[in-house]
Amino acid sequence: MQVLVRDNNVDQALRVLKKKMQREGIFRELKQRRAYEKPSERKTREKAEAIRRARKLARKKAQREGLIVDRRKKKPLDGRGPGSRPGMFNNSGPPRF
Repeated sequence: MQVLVRDNNVDQALRVLKKKMQREGIFRELKQRRAYEKPSERKTREKAEAIRRARKLARKKAQREGLIVDRRKKKPLDGRGPGSRPGMFNNSGPPRF
């Protein structure tokens, strides 16, 4: 793994390195290797991880195909959301100051 340091900015390079290590799963692996893991526990953990990955992939595929509604997507403002009237944020009474 390689990170370039630009303009002697070591802090930014460290952040980039940590992000890359996080994506690769190095921190998770280090945490797991701190203590011995029995082979049977390892198999059950890996099987559970595989099931989680498969479910996540299937969920994302169904969302792309429109079979499942993506709850994380924000609904478009139709004039009744925050910011529709200045000073009021979905309150039914007069604005409080």
